[in-house]
Parts: sequence; structure tokens; C-alpha cells
Amino acid sequence: MKKIFTWSISAALAGFLFGFDTVVISGADQQLQELWGTTDAFHGSVVIGMALWGTVVGALFGGFPTNRFGRKNTLLVIGLLYFVSALGSAMVNDPISFAVFRFIGGLGVGASTIAAPAYVSEIAPQENRGRLVSLYQFNIVLGILIAFFSNYLLRNTGEEPWRWMVGVEAIPAVVYMIFVFFIPKSPRWLISRSRDKEAMEVLQIIDPTYNVEAKMKEIKSQSEAEAKGENIFMKKYRFPLILAFLIAFFNQLSGINAFLYYAPRIFESAGLGESTALLSSIGVGVVNLLFTLLGVFLIDRVGRRKLMLVGSIGYIISLSLVAAAFFLDWQGLYVPLFLFIFIAAHAIGQGAVIWVFISEIFPNHLRASGQAFGSSTHWLLAAAIPSVFPFLISAVGPGFVFSIFTFMMILQLFFVIFMMPETKGKSLEELGKEFSLGRSNRK
Repeated sequence: MKKIFTWSISAALAGFLFGFDTVVISGADQQLQELWGTTDAFHGSVVIGMALWGTVVGALFGGFPTNRFGRKNTLLVIGLLYFVSALGSAMVNDPISFAVFRFIGGLGVGASTIAAPAYVSEIAPQENRGRLVSLYQFNIVLGILIAFFSNYLLRNTGEEPWRWMVGVEAIPAVVYMIFVFFIPKSPRWLISRSRDKEAMEVLQIIDPTYNVEAKMKEIKSQSEAEAKGENIFMKKYRFPLILAFLIAFFNQLSGINAFLYYAPRIFESAGLGESTALLSSIGVGVVNLLFTLLGVFLIDRVGRRKLMLVGSIGYIISLSLVAAAFFLDWQGLYVPLFLFIFIAAHAIGQGAVIWVFISEIFPNHLRASGQAFGSSTHWLLAAAIPSVFPFLISAVGPGFVFSIFTFMMILQLFFVIFMMPETKGKSLEELGKEFSLGRSNRK
């Protein structure tokens, strides 16, 4: 189990870079707009939003290298993309070049949401799969927290602090690539490539009590029976496809990425000073980390569905209070407090569950494709919403924006109650058969 944990955390470090890359821009956000004198629309959609569009492209096409070249090799390339993006973004002198290098980093983020959860789900024993895959989410929020700290510590570094803020990511990118170099390839991917001997060795390490030959026969039988000319859009896979779409859709309609990208700006609009806003952003990172840890602890104990129920209720309460605070002009620490509750609800619910759930509901031969579909849905919305967020805040006001997010979370609660199945405690092969037949167990 120690080796499996080490492999899982190594692959999940892609999540650390994902979280760091996503949030580090929040510290440079207003500096860059002032430096280049761009409009809200251009700043949101190009300077800030281009990384998110890179993420969409990475998510749309990341399934191909994940399947063709393997999970491990794809994870190595992802580290290289982060490294190039960090150094390039720090060295440019115009908004277009900056956007191009941020786009490259976005490719890494999008591809990582396919390759990392797929890899970990395929090496994890079924009784620990939720906890191990959710290490990816834990690393995302750890990266977010470190990015907030980094932005605060580097806020007065040199004449242009933003260069240090975005460039420092090159260091963890190198560390990540070193770790990934030493992990084995996924046994299920090896079997799909007829590399049975290597797959047997990895499966034996995963669980010495396995009847390895029987397990390989089970994996092969599903792959051979289903792999001929199939795709995720076939009628038999409609149910997992709808599940992947809806969980990704509601994840972003909570407003989580818009908030993480513009946290300091939101806090300043609530009446906090610049330094206090940055410190409040660090508080967001701490709350996110603590409640993600709680979600990681609970996901294999209480299951994915119960965490989503708790998270949905927390979303509705907290977002309603944020909207009320802006409508009623509550000054001081009300907005940060309510948003801390929002972050806690996200961390223990959607944050802990989404990447685990999507990695479980498709059969082995379609896992990367299904992961790509869910991830691209997630990232299309994650690109669109933050891109228009500054405009919406100035056009209709934050109270109305957060009211829309509240309504969407009411719809998510209905999705969880009436449609979302439970996946804990079952093998990937069992789940693949169950969902391809359109059956589910919501208990």
C-alpha cells in the first residue's frame, strides 16, 4: 500500500500545478490590467481567460495521448507544459505573448484532469480508490493555498511583482516531472497494449493477495468484449455520459472558478483594503485545504453521493448569504465569512467527488474518452464564466451574479437526490458493466 500511495501522490502532483497555475494569476490580475491598460472585456477574455481556453483544448484532446502513449508519458509532457508556461509568462512584455504562454499552461491543466485521475483510479484497490483519486483534488487545493501565500509574499518583489508571481511555478514543475519519471505505467493501459507481463508485475504490487491471472482475465474480457469500434456517445453509454456532463456542469455553475480567479477583487468590492483582500484569499486557501482533507477522509467511508448532498446544501446557504450581503451592503468581514462557508461546501462536496466520480463511471477502454468529455465540459464553462465575470459584476452587480449561482445549486441538489448513483466499494470492471446497462444504485 505504501508504494501505491507514493505512485498516487506522484501522479496527483499534477493537481498541485493545476491549482497553483489556476490561482497564481489572481495576484497579478489587477497589476496586469493597469500595466497594459486593457478593457475589462479584453482583460477577462484574453489576458486572464486564455489559460482557461488552453485548458478546454487540453481537456478536449487530452484523451488521445492518454490512450495512445499512456497515462505516465502524458503526465510527463504535462509537467513540461507547466514549466514552459511559467518561464514564458514571466518574461514577456505584452498582453498577447502573455496570453499565449498562459494558454500553454492551460493545455497542461486540461490534460492533467484526464491523465492523473485515470492513472490513479487504475492502480488503486477498489476499497481505497476514492481516497487515492481524491489526492488529486487535495493537491489542487494545496496548490491553490501555496499560490495565495506565494502571491502575498511576492507582492512587493521588484518593480513588477507579477513576473515573480507567475514565474515561480517553474520550480514545482521540475520537481513534479522527477517524481512522475519513477512511477510505473497503468496496468489496465498495459493490458490494452498486450503488455501482459508488465501489467502482472504492477497488479501483484497493488495487491499481493490478488489472484492476478483471474484479475487480468476479468480486465481483458471486458476490454475484448467492448473495445471494437465503441465510443462514449453510443446509446448504451448514455447514462454515464449524462452523469459526467451534469456533475461537471454544476461544478462550474457554482461560480467556484470565477471566485478563485477574482478573490481579491471580490473582497475589495465588499469593502476590504488590498492587503486585507490578499490575506482573506489566503484564508480561502486554508479553508479549502482543511475541508478537502475531510472530504478525502470521508469519501470511501460515507460515499460520493452523501458528500455531494452535504456540499449542495452548503452551497445554497452560503451563496444566498453572499448575494444578500451585496444586496444589503453588509460591510466588513461578512462576505469573506460567507465565502469561506462556500469554499468549505465545495471542498467537501464537488471538490472531493468530481474527478473520482468521472474516473469511475466509464469502462476501461473508454475511461480516457469519458474523462475527456467530463473534463472538457467542466473547462468550457470554467473558461466562459470567469471570462465574463468582471463584465457581469460591473454590469448587473455581484448580488445578482451570486443569486444565479444559488439557483444553479438548487438544481444540483435535485440532480444528487434523484439521479446520482453511488460508486464506492465496487471494482472498475463492475461499474463499467453496471453503467453500460443503464443501471444504478443510489443507496
